[in-house]
Amino acid sequence: MNAATSARTSAAIPLRYPLPIGGLAGTSFKPEHLAAILDDGPQRGFFEVHAENYMGAGGPPHRMLERLRRDHPLSLHGVCMSIGGPGPLDRAHLARFRSLVARYQPTLVSEHLAWSTHETSFFNDLLPLPYNKATLARVCDHIDEVQEAIRRPILLENPSTYVAFRNSRMCETDFIRTVAERTGCGLLLDINNVFVSAANHGFSALQYIADFPLSRVGEIHLAGHIEQNDDEGGLLIDSHDGPVADAVWKLFEIVIARCGPLPTLIEWDSNIPDWPVLKAEAAAAQAILDRHVRRARHAA
Repeated sequence: MNAATSARTSAAIPLRYPLPIGGLAGTSFKPEHLAAILDDGPQRGFFEVHAENYMGAGGPPHRMLERLRRDHPLSLHGVCMSIGGPGPLDRAHLARFRSLVARYQPTLVSEHLAWSTHETSFFNDLLPLPYNKATLARVCDHIDEVQEAIRRPILLENPSTYVAFRNSRMCETDFIRTVAERTGCGLLLDINNVFVSAANHGFSALQYIADFPLSRVGEIHLAGHIEQNDDEGGLLIDSHDGPVADAVWKLFEIVIARCGPLPTLIEWDSNIPDWPVLKAEAAAAQAILDRHVRRARHAA
């Protein structure tokens, strides 16, 4: 898509909001909430959508998204690019992703540090990676390819993990820092993922945050998790099916105190509640962001 075509597509969906979203809280957009959102009128925050839900040419999904985008900033979150996959990126998928970015001009664009493809197989999961030189080169090449295609940086999300690899030669925070330095991408810090991985692998979530390159973070994710137990013990699962846990809220406050108010997204992808419940979770995040702004102004 050339620049003129991109401009025409963008102009078809006029903006009614300032582009920067600063320290605002948002929520995942769920189609069943659209009527309630429109009844509320323009929100202060933003909405995030999974890119793969809007890769058709048109129809009701796009009509809903176009209506939402007129009054609200959007964050486009990819879940199937397979940035860490062993093979080349799917060119058809990347082309559809590029078209979505051109069509909706989202304020934020992000993907996962994970893989979900092998040859012609596609897995409905975000699978972990070994942190070594070969993986590093592959991830950087794929991020370069995505950024070249969409002509803008992406934000790379830290994963939630349940296994570790013996052939890893770097810790996760060093790996992510190196990827960001080599590719120029930004980072999406999912604080629930930090908490889940720390519990599953027995490391300190606070130390992970201390080691994470916070200066490169452009968005934060918060979500709920569950605990699953079997004969071998328990695991925390990044389930996105309930409210944010108290311990994750505490980590969020620590992060905001260190790096200032950042766009913060409440993810809730199954057992979807009524809109007021999800809206209240975003309001709780917004209260923390606003409190930090007031403290910073008072200190100045």
